[in-house]
Amino acid sequence: PAFGRDASVALLALMLGLKVLELKTLRDAVVVSCLGFFLIITDFLYSQTIPTAGFTLFIMAWLIATLISCQDRAGSIGASRALRNAGTLMLQAAPLMVVMFLLFPRVQGPVFGFPVATSSGVTGLSDSMSPGSLSRLGLSDEVAFRVQFRSAPPPARKLYWRGPVLWDFDGRTWTMGPIGSAGSGVVRHASLSKAVDYTVTLEAHNMRWAFAIDLPVAAPRETALTSDYQLLFDRPVRNRVRYDAHSDVDYRYGADEKPAALARALKLPRGYDPRAVELAHRLRDTSEGDREMIERALDYFRTQPFFYTLEPPALGRNSIDEFLFDSRRGFCEHYASAFVFLMRAAGVPARVVTGYQGGELNPLGHYLIVRQSDAHAWTEVWLSDAGWVRVDPTGAVSPARIQVGISAAVPSGEPLPLAVRGNIEALRRLALTMDAVANAWNQWVLGYTPERQLKILESAGFSQASWQTLTVLLMVAAAIAVGVIAFIALRRLRRSTEDPVARVWRRFCRKLARLGTERSPAEGPLDFAQRAGREQPLLKAKIEAIAGLYLRLRYGKHADEKDLASLRRLVQAL
Repeated sequence: PAFGRDASVALLALMLGLKVLELKTLRDAVVVSCLGFFLIITDFLYSQTIPTAGFTLFIMAWLIATLISCQDRAGSIGASRALRNAGTLMLQAAPLMVVMFLLFPRVQGPVFGFPVATSSGVTGLSDSMSPGSLSRLGLSDEVAFRVQFRSAPPPARKLYWRGPVLWDFDGRTWTMGPIGSAGSGVVRHASLSKAVDYTVTLEAHNMRWAFAIDLPVAAPRETALTSDYQLLFDRPVRNRVRYDAHSDVDYRYGADEKPAALARALKLPRGYDPRAVELAHRLRDTSEGDREMIERALDYFRTQPFFYTLEPPALGRNSIDEFLFDSRRGFCEHYASAFVFLMRAAGVPARVVTGYQGGELNPLGHYLIVRQSDAHAWTEVWLSDAGWVRVDPTGAVSPARIQVGISAAVPSGEPLPLAVRGNIEALRRLALTMDAVANAWNQWVLGYTPERQLKILESAGFSQASWQTLTVLLMVAAAIAVGVIAFIALRRLRRSTEDPVARVWRRFCRKLARLGTERSPAEGPLDFAQRAGREQPLLKAKIEAIAGLYLRLRYGKHADEKDLASLRRLVQAL
């Protein structure tokens, strides 16, 4: 947009730069420093990571130190002391900041939420798939989403994270086409195993879909379930979101699929890939039923010299023919596309499903990391006695891709990201540690939603807290925090202005008083020391040494810091 984030930040930076050019007086320096606070906070409009927060705190400390130096007309405070004072001020403000963060009434969505300036998904998955579109994602180690399971996670071979479902094919590209709605948001299916409960933290990808283990039982909050079992938000995901999901990993569904949907799952463009059509007819003629034909098609991938690679060659107009009979080198989208084409040409309804498969378990936080490199495409075929059945032809060529992950399937010479390859254990552990810290930051700082705030208040005994309750709690907690900070600051101020020699002497007098020798208010230090020596003969030498140092520090001309340190040690040891 013409008047958005970038234009506003650029205008603020320009104003600050112009103000620096006319810097003449002390007031101008103060104004520039104050404008700097507004400019540095704009960093969070672009990134809310831990390094960004650390950089912002450092610049804030520097600006506060600058303001302190501006008030030092005599020049008695150096740069290092000004920075120390700035750090002290920030530490004093930290308790109030924590109180404000925890108790200030939250609003839905992040404070710094701006649309992503791109029309394509950040993760790379889109509503279409063509040769090479998913293999490019295999070169990225960026996180697509993280998953926290409430119990033991399913095995990797069952972790199919369902995303866009592609129906329409134009000879080269698969697309979603019109999106239907399930209406009730509940899947009509038969569960064959215990369901899995988990929480997904999805990174921004500027598209509407959410990801869930195949098959999502019901639509999470703020999502809808389509007729082909995609989870869709009501608007593009432009900020990190968190949702709870519930899935069955073993199921049966779709036996009552509508005839219109089955007809759509059989459509193919005319005049494309004649060799693939001939192969499909041959498979149909030599098979006794749909199931046997599916197995024969998978056997074709197993027995022919197909190769799983991140670097497939470019394909021409008849991309299916060229892949099946000429190059035989491809990524998951090549195998899924070719298999669905064969099924449709043989009269079996089929469609392409894209999403992610597998993930890496982080033992430090006990959660699953699903990266862009885990992007995957598989197929669903419709059988009259079973409904929609998942078939993954990639597993016929590279079983390691499904059972272990992409790092075990791709040859070592191909350009897989180092974090995904994981062959250097020290770097792998470092990457997992950094991700665990980033995940904690995302969950407890950036993901501190109104729901999480209410849960914390409920655990503290404030159930169903309203904004009025939050306001009262905020004021009380803020008053307590300010009171404690003021008490500590005033106590330190009193100590800093008090004569250190007198403070040590009073401590000496208190120690003797506990032993039964109390100093009279009118008694001088020498008389008191002589009387104390008589009453405490075992301590006479130490009392005289302490009194002598005190008199030297108080009235002598050549006393120094070493004498004060010696006095402290003697009183401490008394």
